[in-house]
Amino acid sequence: MTFLVSICIATYKRPDGLKRLLDGINQLSFNKVQRPNLEVIVVDNDSSGSARDFCESIKENFQWSLKYDVEPIQGVTYARNRTIANVSLSSDFIAIIDDDEVPEPNWIEELLLVQEEYKADVVAGPVNAHFEDNHVPEWIKKGKFFEPKHFPTGHQKQTAFTNNVLIRTQILHPLKPIFDERYAIKGSEDTHLFMRLHKAGNKIVWADEAVVTEWIPKSRTNLKWILERAYWGWSSYSLFERDLYPSAKLQVMRFFKGIALMIIGIILMIPGVLRGKSALAQALLNLYRGAGTFAGLLGLQGDWQTKGNSESLP
Repeated sequence: MTFLVSICIATYKRPDGLKRLLDGINQLSFNKVQRPNLEVIVVDNDSSGSARDFCESIKENFQWSLKYDVEPIQGVTYARNRTIANVSLSSDFIAIIDDDEVPEPNWIEELLLVQEEYKADVVAGPVNAHFEDNHVPEWIKKGKFFEPKHFPTGHQKQTAFTNNVLIRTQILHPLKPIFDERYAIKGSEDTHLFMRLHKAGNKIVWADEAVVTEWIPKSRTNLKWILERAYWGWSSYSLFERDLYPSAKLQVMRFFKGIALMIIGIILMIPGVLRGKSALAQALLNLYRGAGTFAGLLGLQGDWQTKGNSESLP
């Protein structure tokens, strides 16, 4: 049986990133599984359709089917929902990747291998970092703030992210809309989706060999960005957990986890000051994660205007 895999891409004024991504997708190869049919769907969230000409120009030399569409309403959820609206009715799987990433040639193959072996509904993989600026501060490298978490292949997860994921198309059919439009601007719409899918009984597993690489701009390699990302990620998770699992016991556990993070952050502050910026940043991260946890419990979500390498979540 030949599967149809729909690769969904939401883009907004990232011509260089989109070119790198589509070049990478054009080099996907299959050696361990039967070569699937692939359709690549690009939805431009720029109402002027700035990516149209490029997408049209590469179709002749693109080895897969390529669809282009425009979503004029600003917001990532609107763009993501339109990508899925363009998916063929015969699609077996939907893969999602961001427009500032490049997949390894075996990316889809590894996702499909793990999906088959573990009978998974959702398969997620790691996102490595590539810094656009060669002069990344040493404390960033030392603290490994952009290094992804790794898990054994087959490890079961409670959520996933749209920067590297494969979804069995059928499990999305009951969802209207798929990405909740309340989070069109604030973000974390992907965390919310996959927490909903997990709650519905769908199996989410990890594929550690299904690797993509994210290009990190200089604007993100600073303490302010790292701390704001932590606050936003943990406030979002805590908020969604409160809404999806309204258990008093669970909320009490989350409250004490927030307390623990704050205490750890305070304890680490003094040695952090003495040991340098990397250690100090680690202490502050605990404080911001704790503060984000409390914000979510209170029904608040941090603002976030740009996505980044996924913050490690509880």
